[in-house]
Amino acid sequence: MNKIINPDASEWTTISQRPTQSFVSIEDTVMKIFKEVRQKGDAAIIKYTSFFDGISINELKVSETEILEAIAKVPQDLKTAIQTAKSNIEAFHRAQKNGKVEIETMEGVLCWQEKRPIQKIGLYIPGGSAPLFSTVLMLAVPAKIAGCKEIVLCTPPDKNGKINPAILFAAFLCGITQIRKVGGIQAIGGMTFGTKSIPKVYKIFGPGNQFVTVAKQVATKFGVAIDMPAGPSELLVVADDTANAQFVASDLLSQAEHGTDSQVVLVSTSVKLIAEVAKEVEKQLEQLPRKEIAAKAIQNSKLIYLNSDELALDFINQYAPEHFIIAAENEQFYIDGIENAGSVFVGNYTPESAGDYASGTNHTLPTNSYAKNYSGVNLDSFLKSMTFQKITEKGIQNIGKTIEVMAEAEGLQAHKNAVTLRLNNLKKNKNGIREISTKQY
Repeated sequence: MNKIINPDASEWTTISQRPTQSFVSIEDTVMKIFKEVRQKGDAAIIKYTSFFDGISINELKVSETEILEAIAKVPQDLKTAIQTAKSNIEAFHRAQKNGKVEIETMEGVLCWQEKRPIQKIGLYIPGGSAPLFSTVLMLAVPAKIAGCKEIVLCTPPDKNGKINPAILFAAFLCGITQIRKVGGIQAIGGMTFGTKSIPKVYKIFGPGNQFVTVAKQVATKFGVAIDMPAGPSELLVVADDTANAQFVASDLLSQAEHGTDSQVVLVSTSVKLIAEVAKEVEKQLEQLPRKEIAAKAIQNSKLIYLNSDELALDFINQYAPEHFIIAAENEQFYIDGIENAGSVFVGNYTPESAGDYASGTNHTLPTNSYAKNYSGVNLDSFLKSMTFQKITEKGIQNIGKTIEVMAEAEGLQAHKNAVTLRLNNLKKNKNGIREISTKQY
């Protein structure tokens, strides 16, 4: 890991750069594949699955038989763990439900807001060497709670053309039956345009590598919404002399093992702790099955010494980490002061992996400094807010003059007329009633 001592604030932007390719360098590849998927549909999906995943498959849809066979292969202890995690995730996301918001802004002018589910959504689940069945729970659970009608799940097949059994079990547990054997750019393209085998969706969710991230961003050019730009995983830990170096090192490595383009950062006010963590990282790294992957990620990672909590917090807010662990005595200072982070983990006994799997919070989070302007996935990510209003006769009389004056000032006469005609109609009806009433006597 790269040690950096008291860097000047002018260096922080450079230090905060992630080890990923730029959008521009990947966009051409994405556009080429998108164009082919749009024109050739499943044929292009199959072609690029063979090219990128090394497997030729003709049937993209996962059958009911395959799902049942996969479920039988999942060990009971893993099934129990997945069910426990699902229960916690469900509880946290159900708690995010809120009802109708209604107010009478002035007499006769009633406004309210209601939420409706996004009808068609796509879930992207990373596969490869680390098939993330936990991501199925993180996306499918809130989608179901929200009431999304059509949910399609895309995940890359292995070299035998199979989907990891735990992914299929998690999907089955969540009631997801539309599952497709496709990953990468071609999966995002399939959900963007629709093919014979892959339904077109309105919004795409899920993390992925830098190619998937760019593909999702490109998808927005074709009218498809996305949850956020969620690319390679990252973690920043702030720690002082009260932190446990073993714990900190294990947290850093837990994210480094995701992929060679992951980045982990330690910010500390203690030179001593930095040295201890560096030794622990080297020691623990040797025991990891994914040692080679983690080691490459560690090369892109940093140990940063800053001599005050105030400086440390300023740097962290500029870095805007996906995951942020607070392992410092002055934890409340960081809790109160953090403005840019995807998810925050507080205290020595709160590992980031708890959020990755089972505590209940969502692990689909903004990376690459996007925590400055994006939230992580939550229940509202699967919902649309719709506003309603109803204005009575009394209401249009109360608010009408205001609308007329504003519309005329903007030069939009038809807007004004829409109000004036109604007001005149009310006056006419009122006068007519008065005339009839007078004639009777």
